[in-house]
Amino acid sequence: MNMVDETTTAKRPAARDEKETPRREPLPHAEEHRRLHAPERSIAVWGPLLIVLVIAACLIFGVWLHVQRARERDAFANENAQVVVNVQTVHRNQKAVDLILPGSINANQSATLFARTNGYLGKWFVDIGDNVKEGQVLALIDTPDVEQQLRQAQGTLNQAKASFEIARVTAVRWQELYQQRVVSAQDNDTQQSSYQNAAAAVAASQANVNLLQQQLSFNQIVAPFEGRITNRFLDVGALVSEGSGSGGTQIYSLEQTDPLLIYVYVPQTNAPLVHVGVKAKLLVREYPGTNFTATVTRTAGAIDPASRTLLTELQIPNKDGTLFAGMYGEIEFSLKDTSTAPIIVPANAYIFRTAGPQVVVVRPDNTIHWQTIEVGRDYGTDLEAIKGLNDGDKVVANPTDDLVEGMKVTEQDVKPQGAGGAQAGGGAAKPNDGGGK
Repeated sequence: MNMVDETTTAKRPAARDEKETPRREPLPHAEEHRRLHAPERSIAVWGPLLIVLVIAACLIFGVWLHVQRARERDAFANENAQVVVNVQTVHRNQKAVDLILPGSINANQSATLFARTNGYLGKWFVDIGDNVKEGQVLALIDTPDVEQQLRQAQGTLNQAKASFEIARVTAVRWQELYQQRVVSAQDNDTQQSSYQNAAAAVAASQANVNLLQQQLSFNQIVAPFEGRITNRFLDVGALVSEGSGSGGTQIYSLEQTDPLLIYVYVPQTNAPLVHVGVKAKLLVREYPGTNFTATVTRTAGAIDPASRTLLTELQIPNKDGTLFAGMYGEIEFSLKDTSTAPIIVPANAYIFRTAGPQVVVVRPDNTIHWQTIEVGRDYGTDLEAIKGLNDGDKVVANPTDDLVEGMKVTEQDVKPQGAGGAQAGGGAAKPNDGGGK
């Protein structure tokens, strides 16, 4: 009985619990984790971020693809579309202009020595061809007349000095008497004036003596500069008269022959290229095969309107005396203009179009430019471009109309015609075919 009651009693609470609260099975771990976080919050955070990442990846891939395709296009264009042109670098005319002019050789200094006093040639110490130094005595002149005149002048000077002394003492005495009111002012002034006249007479006599002494010193003929005696005009005992030109007596001719001077007349066309320091060759027929070097030392600085020439002076050393003053020679200039000379263009680069004479210039960025030029002299294989080109420009040899303005090209240097001839063929060629485009 008791056992039945216990069993019944034990089961009833269990049944009651099941009726009141349904029994729940234990949930898996993942399901339990999802119930801890709200689903709406996860989508709001990760959804937009994923979209941004996808868009960024698409943009990066698109840019990379565009750059890659551009590189492929450039490589393809450079490999298949770019042309090769034969170019030559043009420069100013570097060829020297040879100019040969006649010239007369002159002494650096020359002088004819005249007598400065009257007398007779007493003695000479040097003769024709002798080399002398500056200040060296060349000859002596006997001057007896001048010596007598000097003695007379000295006597006159002594008289004037004596008269001056008497006039001085008298003037002092009369000045004292005048101060004591013994003599009149008129008498004192007369004595003072006599004293001044006596002083003036002494000065005049002294000047005359100095003049005669100076003339007497001219009895020595002295070399004014270092040089060579080229002529002696008198012998011992010849009468000598002072003066110059036709009124005087010539004693010696003296010339300085080291260095020698050469005067030439440069034509107006070449005058801008001749300046101080320019070297030239002196050609003398008496010395065949020998070239003497001369240097321009002076120019007139003005063109002679009558001859349209520039007077130019050159110096040439002559220490050994090989050359003589007065010789005839030829001056050979080798003139080169590196600043204003025209540009030399090969004839095969020149083409005449409706716009005028033109050449095709390859610019530093390897693009084509049709340049109009002004043509100067024509040398056959070359011609002058006076305007339109600069030194160092690159022009296309044998250009054709296939070369359009702004075209990208590849340049290929060729030798000038003067150095072996420019390459024949079209101005534009494919890298592998060597012909026209």
